Amino acid sequence: MKYELIPSTLFKKNRKKFMARMKPKSIAVFNSNDIYPISADSTMPFQQHRDLFYLSGADQEETVLVLFPSALDKKHREILFVRETNDHIAIWEGEKLTKEKATQVSGIHTIYWLKDFDKIFFDLMTEAETIYLNTNEHYRQAVVTQTREDRFIEKTKQKFPAHLVAKSNPILQEIRGIKEPEEIILMQKACDITEKGFRRVLNFVKPGVWEYEIEAELLHEFVSNRSKGFSYTPIIAAGNSANVLHYIENNRQCQKGDLILMDVAAEYANYSSDLTRTIPVSGTFNKRQKEVYLAVLRVKNEATKMLVPGTIWAEYHKEVGKIMTSELLGLGLLDKADIQNEDKEWPAYKKYFMHGTSHHIGLDTHDYGQLKTPMKANMVFTVEPGIYIPDEKMGIRLEDDVVIQEKGAPINLMKNIPIAVEEIEQLMAN
Repeated sequence: MKYELIPSTLFKKNRKKFMARMKPKSIAVFNSNDIYPISADSTMPFQQHRDLFYLSGADQEETVLVLFPSALDKKHREILFVRETNDHIAIWEGEKLTKEKATQVSGIHTIYWLKDFDKIFFDLMTEAETIYLNTNEHYRQAVVTQTREDRFIEKTKQKFPAHLVAKSNPILQEIRGIKEPEEIILMQKACDITEKGFRRVLNFVKPGVWEYEIEAELLHEFVSNRSKGFSYTPIIAAGNSANVLHYIENNRQCQKGDLILMDVAAEYANYSSDLTRTIPVSGTFNKRQKEVYLAVLRVKNEATKMLVPGTIWAEYHKEVGKIMTSELLGLGLLDKADIQNEDKEWPAYKKYFMHGTSHHIGLDTHDYGQLKTPMKANMVFTVEPGIYIPDEKMGIRLEDDVVIQEKGAPINLMKNIPIAVEEIEQLMAN
C-alpha cells in the first residue's frame, strides 16, 4: 500500500458500531474481493471490498472477517482470517500480512490463517442462531459478476439451512454514511491531492493539447502523492464532449475557444474525492461561457447551503431544481411557457440539467449512506450542478465535497481548489 498506516482505532470504532446493532446470538462474515481476471494470466489491479476494509483495515486478497459478539470464547468475538504467507510468496508477490501485522492494522488480536476457516467457522456456527450475510443493495449497483461474497453466501445457505439469515447492508448503510473524524481526515487528504493535480493542469492546458495528455498530468501528480490514482474513471471532455455525461474516451484535441470539463479526483487510502471543474482551453472565458459558468456556480453555492441536518435527499433535489429553473430563465434557455407546460415527472430544467445534485461520498465514490431518512451531521456529500447546451457546444459542471455540520454551513473539503472565474484565468495566464 502507498498510503501511511491508518490508526486501528478507526476500525475498532467501526466494528463496535456494527456489533451494537446485531441481534443476540448472531454472527457476521465479510469477505475480501477477488482478483479479477482479464485474459491468459493477466488480472485487474486488486481493489479491496470496501465493507471489509471499513471494519478491519485489511487491504489484501483472500481475507475474511468474522464478528460474533455472543461467542462463548471471548477471543472469537472478533476474528480475522488472512492468507498464510511464506518465503516463496514473499519472493513472487511481495510482503503479505503476517499475524502480527494483521493485528497492528486491524486492532484484532485473534488472527488465523485462511486454511483454518471452515473448521473454525463450523464450530462458531454451532453457537449462533442468526448469520448476517453481506449483499450489495446500493441503489446504483449493477453487478453481473459472481463475487467471492456471493459464493460464500451460496455455500453458507446450503451448509447451514437451519440458521436464520439477516442482512448486513442496512447496518452498513446507516453507519458508513456518518463519517468518523479519522475518515474525514483521509478524505481531506484525497481532496488535497486532487487540488495539486488540478493546479498542475491549470499550468498545462492550452489549445492543441490532447485530453489524454491532461489525464497523464493528473495521474502523475496523484501517484506522486501516495495515491493509487483516480478514484473513478476520469472524464476529461473538451467542447461538445462535455454534453456526454459519462464521456471517458479522453482522446480528442482541445481547441481554441472550447471549454473543458474535468470530472477527475484522487483516492487516498481507499477513500474517494470527487471533483469537477470546467476551464477555458484558451485561458479566458468568453462572455457567454462566463454567464453560464456563473449561473452554475450560484446554483452550487445555494445547493450547498441546504445540506444541513434534517434535509430529505429527494426534497433537496426538488428545491435545487427550482433554483436551476430560475437560472435557466435568466440565461434565456427556458421561458415561462416551458415552465407552465412542463411534465411534472420531468421538469423543464431537466433539458439542461438532467442528473442529480448530490450523492454520499466516502470509501466509494457513490458511497453507502441512508437517503430516505433525514441527513445527519458528518455525512459527506458532493454538490455538482451542471448546465449542458449541445447547441452551443458547451457543458459546464462544478463539484465539491462537503461535510454536513451539526450547526451552521457545511465544511467544504475542496475550498482551496480554484473555482472563481478570475482565479482560474489568472492561474492559467501564469
